[in-house]
Amino acid sequence: MYNLPNILTISRIIVIPVIFLAIYIHTVWWSVLTAILFIVAAVTDYLDGYLARSRNETSAFGRLLDPIADKLLVVSALLIIVANRMVDEISYIPVCIIMCREILVSGLREFLAEVKVGMPVTRLAKWKTAVQMTALAMILMSRVGIIHIGDSYVPVWGVLGEVLLWVAGVLTFLTGYDYFKRGLDYVKNLEAQKNAAAVEAPKASAEEKIKKSAPKAKKTSAKKKPARKAVRAKKAAKPE
Repeated sequence: MYNLPNILTISRIIVIPVIFLAIYIHTVWWSVLTAILFIVAAVTDYLDGYLARSRNETSAFGRLLDPIADKLLVVSALLIIVANRMVDEISYIPVCIIMCREILVSGLREFLAEVKVGMPVTRLAKWKTAVQMTALAMILMSRVGIIHIGDSYVPVWGVLGEVLLWVAGVLTFLTGYDYFKRGLDYVKNLEAQKNAAAVEAPKASAEEKIKKSAPKAKKTSAKKKPARKAVRAKKAAKPE
């Protein structure tokens, strides 16, 4: 259980409280530390999966903890940028979409796991994760990359990160809809199978009744044949 990929996953969870302190500590150096820790944690998200596959160290513990660590990291970063007003209020829309999608996918995975149906990660979902992590890292670095344009100061990293946040929001909506459609299709197929079984049940019972009654008819006819032969035999035995 305590192999290198799992240790990287656990370390991603350990740094979350430190990152979350950025809500209360508003200094520039702490913002830089928060951004660096987030970037390192995002990189370990790729490394732990790569190392687990390359070193053949995949485990149930890692499969359980990896998506949980990702969601905790993303939700913590979203709370920080909203609490510190690091994006415009209109950009709360992709923030809400991302958070709702995380809840939706978690619920779908839990339901489908109960019926032993897998929900593999799509290529579009991987792109979504990469864009999302890049956007959040840039926004967390917005207090560093500030340039003077005219009479105002523009956070270059923050602006680029906010644009990518909208791109991540669109990709998040598309992947969330795709996952929801898969779950809904499974439920529809399950209901269709139940309805078909309910329709076939009366037919099967009727066929069973017919099969049970058919042998009885044969037995009665078989009994009548010897009786007819006996009557013919008696008639032949009578003298003329």
